[in-house]
Amino acid sequence: MNNTEEPQKTVHVLGISGGKDSTALAVYMKTHHSELEMHYYFCDTGEELEETYEYLEAIESYLGKPVARLNPDRPFSHYLKIYGNYLPSARMRWCTANLKLKPFEQWLEKEFPGCKILSYVAIRADEDRDGYISGKDNIETVYPFKEAGIAKEEVYGILEEAGLGLPKYYEWRTRSGCYFCFFQRRVEWVRLKEKHPDLYEKAKAYEKTDEKTGKSFTWSERESLTDLENPERIAQVKAQHERYLIDQAARQRGKRLSQIFESALDDENDDAPCLMCHL
Repeated sequence: MNNTEEPQKTVHVLGISGGKDSTALAVYMKTHHSELEMHYYFCDTGEELEETYEYLEAIESYLGKPVARLNPDRPFSHYLKIYGNYLPSARMRWCTANLKLKPFEQWLEKEFPGCKILSYVAIRADEDRDGYISGKDNIETVYPFKEAGIAKEEVYGILEEAGLGLPKYYEWRTRSGCYFCFFQRRVEWVRLKEKHPDLYEKAKAYEKTDEKTGKSFTWSERESLTDLENPERIAQVKAQHERYLIDQAARQRGKRLSQIFESALDDENDDAPCLMCHL
């Protein structure tokens, strides 16, 4: 009688956020590691921009296979009530935990029980950070771009060569993820109001002031969306950003406008965004 246990099956998964880096990694893995049976997924909060869904369709067309949509067990509004209307922030990222990480781990347990999971993350060689590290023994994170020495410039090249280019929201915003993401800079909020005024109004409606304590619950700690949409304030935000873009363009001659725009916003950002959302 043979009591030898069967070897643990290895499953390869790659999360696509709708951003440039994860998309470029999907293209890279298809091109350079076609021998791997890759399972692609997208954590769909239901609060994404329509441009993100359009880009996902283009990605699926290129890959020739579907990207699994992972939905949370409850909508954002449900968890907002649980957290006492305390909006998520850089210090309290409950949205990522409940709307992204939880559905991801549930999907793995349901679809690939007992398997060894290799999770491919699109952190580049020019970035000094790590991706999502699971506490589960069977999940291992892999960084192909770091291993291959691929930096931001190469990522743009990969997307152009594949014919995908950048998602349309890159014309005014450099972050994938929910339309109300608290990591947005002020100029991105302004662009949201211009491009999707209905979504701006929805985001604004989430902001509250506790009548008992007087504490404000706003997406930005120092300014509400109601204050930000004042015409004079909008003009000020735009002017500041334009001056910064001009300065960056002078410092980064020869670089693409999209890269200059992205680096300008990155320089303005004090906190690292959630990798599950923005890669």
